[in-house]
Amino acid sequence: MFTGIIEELGTVERVERTADAARLTVRGPLAVEGVAHGDSIAVSGVCLTVVEFDAERFTADVMAQTLAMSTLDTVREGLAVNLERAARVGDRLGGHIVQGHIDGTAEVLEIRPGEAWRVVRFSLDPAHAPLVVDKGSIAVDGVSLTVSAVGDEPGGSWFEVSLIPETLTATTLGERTVGDRVNIETDIVARQVARMLRFAPGWEATPEARPNSVIGFQAAPPSQQPTAPQPSAPQFGEPRSTAGGAA
Repeated sequence: MFTGIIEELGTVERVERTADAARLTVRGPLAVEGVAHGDSIAVSGVCLTVVEFDAERFTADVMAQTLAMSTLDTVREGLAVNLERAARVGDRLGGHIVQGHIDGTAEVLEIRPGEAWRVVRFSLDPAHAPLVVDKGSIAVDGVSLTVSAVGDEPGGSWFEVSLIPETLTATTLGERTVGDRVNIETDIVARQVARMLRFAPGWEATPEARPNSVIGFQAAPPSQQPTAPQPSAPQFGEPRSTAGGAA
C-alpha cells in the first residue's frame, strides 16, 4: 500500500524488453534506502517488485498486462518517474490509500496556468466516471490529488485537479503537456462500493456494462424491485383480530 506522497524523482537507466514483458532499472537513492528483495516500490503509480538493487538503483520486472494498461509501455532510458516506497504501519497517511494497481491511463486535455498553480483537465474513461467525485481523491502517476471538478459531456467525461507549486516541482506532473498520457487509480473505497452494488437486491447491470467491470449498474424499475409481503386487510364480514385486549 502507498499514500500517493512522492518521495523522489527517479530516472530510468535501463529498459530490457522481451516479447511480452520488460525489465526496468531505475536510479533512486532514496527509494532504495532500507529496501529488501521482494519489496514494493511505486513507479509513476505502478506497484513493482524489487528483484535486484544496490545503493543507488533498483530493478523490477513489468508483465504484459501492466505494460498494456499503463504508460510504462512507452518508458525509455532517461525518463523521469515518480517513486514512492510502500507505506509502513505507523506512518502518517498524508495522501490517501493507493494500491499501485492502476485502472488505466488518461489524457491531458487542457492546462490552465494560474499565478502560482495550474488547473489540469484529464480525460476519463466512461467505465471509471462513476468512481470519480468532486472533492474526492484520485492518484495520477502515483500522486495523491483532490478532484476539483468533474464533468460528463457528449464528447466524454473528464476530471480536473489543481496543482500547487510543490507538486509541480517535486513530481513529473509539472512536465506534463496537452496530449500526454498519465496513469490513474481511482479510490479503492469507491471501487469496493460499486462492486458490491452490482450484487445488491434491486440493482442490475446495464447493457453497456463492460465484462469484469466493477461498474455499469442501475436501479431496477420499481415494479421489479423486491418488496416485503404486506398483511391483507380483513374483508367485510370477516372477524377482526382482538390480540392484545378484549374487543
